Amino acid sequence: MGIVAIVDYGTGNAGSIRNMLSRIGVSAVITAEPVDLIHADRLILPGVGAFDNAIRNLQSRGLVSVLTDIAMHQRKPVLGICLGMQMMGRSSEEGTLPGLAWVAAETRRFHFDGALQSLRVPHMGWNTVVPTKPNPLWTGLPDAARFYFVHSFHVRCDTEADVAATTDYGGAFTSAFACRNLYGVQFHPEKSHRCGMALLKTFSEIS
Repeated sequence: MGIVAIVDYGTGNAGSIRNMLSRIGVSAVITAEPVDLIHADRLILPGVGAFDNAIRNLQSRGLVSVLTDIAMHQRKPVLGICLGMQMMGRSSEEGTLPGLAWVAAETRRFHFDGALQSLRVPHMGWNTVVPTKPNPLWTGLPDAARFYFVHSFHVRCDTEADVAATTDYGGAFTSAFACRNLYGVQFHPEKSHRCGMALLKTFSEIS
């Protein structure tokens, strides 16, 4: 199973992720030390907050090049959660700084017209996640698992093949992607009880 490193760049949900991993017997460390990240078997890039601030925090800690080498050259499994997923793309409408550009994707704000104007932003609460292709993260999960969401922005992948799951909120949006060794989920598995634990358990066993 190995060690899971949760990237520490000042985000709020790293501790909750570690606690959930501990509950399912997975060893995890929250760290910003390059040596710890390099020696970990897989990484989780968490995220709560604003896009540009998160990117600046990664930059100020000197983590961008280290993480990019791990993700793109060493090809270790990486899971981005919520804002972490969004940072794995090229850019976000929330900010002006470039993303990590590990995945061909951009992040857009929810915008509803006409009859859908009554839908609230952020999208908050439990919703169904429907897989669109075989995906290692969904091992042992039902075809229509429910997860907890809190977000105003969502990822749009350039390539449909990278979309791993969708969720309906005023229309289908990408709620998970899978691209090589890179995985992203827009929901919060650390707040999603049994389905969240199952997904994190599966990620901890991906080779």
